[in-house]
Amino acid sequence: MDLTDKVAVVTGGSRGIGRATAIMLAKRGAKVVVHDMTDAACAEEVAAYIREEGGEALAVQGDMCDADEMGRIIDNAAKKFGSVDILVMSANLPFARKPFAEMAWAEFAQKLNDEMRAAFVTTQAVIPGMIKRRSGRLIYVSSTLGKDPSPHMIALGTAKGSLDTFAAYIAQEFGTYGITANVVAPGLVQADEAAELTEQEMSVIGSFTPLGRVAVPEDVAGVISFLAGGDAGFVTGTYTPVTGGLVME
Repeated sequence: MDLTDKVAVVTGGSRGIGRATAIMLAKRGAKVVVHDMTDAACAEEVAAYIREEGGEALAVQGDMCDADEMGRIIDNAAKKFGSVDILVMSANLPFARKPFAEMAWAEFAQKLNDEMRAAFVTTQAVIPGMIKRRSGRLIYVSSTLGKDPSPHMIALGTAKGSLDTFAAYIAQEFGTYGITANVVAPGLVQADEAAELTEQEMSVIGSFTPLGRVAVPEDVAGVISFLAGGDAGFVTGTYTPVTGGLVME
């Protein structure tokens, strides 16, 4: 799958799924902007690795919920590489993990607001250039928790459900400009966010999975990379679980 000369912005590109995605897109020829919300050094580590492997990459830091900061990031990407062709939203924003009965509205609303504001602001930052070129790929990393509830995950699940709906509306509105918008929904992934689980717990979850294991970040990155490429040019408005069959549509 050739992404030569395509420019990709990967939010949350310094860790987990985002890191694997940034590296995979670069290996397939894309020029990658590696974003981190707070840790510039972590983003630079990934960008440096890509450059060492012969790719092109730029590390950036900025608040996805701030329109001015995201505008600056997209402008810097354009100055360095050219207009953005691919946006992958994979940043993992914090949220409260607790039962609904113990949750304050402020905790619940914070996750909803952060998730949707980040999607809104970041999408608005790249859409004008994509409309002008009549081409673009928008890929939103969600979670199966948006459709498949799990204890103590109501804030995350509700926010991701909103993100899924948002992506469908973006797909509908901008399809006539050649812009696709798709959702990739991982289940449990062996990455930073799963660090609190023991090896035994991961093994048990893997045993219930039809493909016999828990996902690694590269499993999700492969689906994202497909949706970013030319072979997925007529794929939009989709929701793809990446769970090894543990959750099926």
